Amino acid sequence: MNIQHIASLIRKDATIEWRQKHTLFGVLLYVGSTIFAVYMMHGQPEPKVWNALFWLIQLFVTVNSVAKSFLQESAARYRYYYSIASPTDFMAAKIIYNLGLQLFISLLSLLLFMVMLGNPLQQTGLFLLVALLGSTALSTVFTFLSAIAAKAGQNAALMAILGFPVITPVLMILSKLATKAIMPVYQAGWWQLAGVLAMLILLVIILSLILFPFLWRE
Repeated sequence: MNIQHIASLIRKDATIEWRQKHTLFGVLLYVGSTIFAVYMMHGQPEPKVWNALFWLIQLFVTVNSVAKSFLQESAARYRYYYSIASPTDFMAAKIIYNLGLQLFISLLSLLLFMVMLGNPLQQTGLFLLVALLGSTALSTVFTFLSAIAAKAGQNAALMAILGFPVITPVLMILSKLATKAIMPVYQAGWWQLAGVLAMLILLVIILSLILFPFLWRE
């Protein structure tokens, strides 16, 4: 990998994001309005409901924010990128940028949750660690699926269809991991679940870097 190429591609994505900031602001508005609607309809929910709502919102935010990472690129741009960078560098830059974007939105969502829906967290640091793992898992999976969908005729529906069976167990693992930070009760196998999620993230990253060059040639 070429670090300079990856850094340049990340700056390119950040510049495009800023020029088309209506998309980012739309996602932030979606987060804020959804949390406010939950507050108006239910007030401050129970800790388990709070946890479930947080991860469901993160799922829909990821689909809206990460899906465009490849779908917004035209064929002419791909030919240009092909001449200046390797496919591995291109994919690595997408993964890193989407991770940073998703982590920013997750932290903002957590802040809004605490302000509007209460703060049931007993171990805030542990929940932040789970949020980091969750942001990495969600952004990595949907970045790879976005690349597949982009090469399948810009079909965004394909990303949702392929992502559902993969992301459902991830959400279940994240919900169980976050429960320890919300309710300080003994949970057998917590570290094993965290290890499984970390291995899943590593597997998706490796597969993305290995398989994307074949999609790139197409």
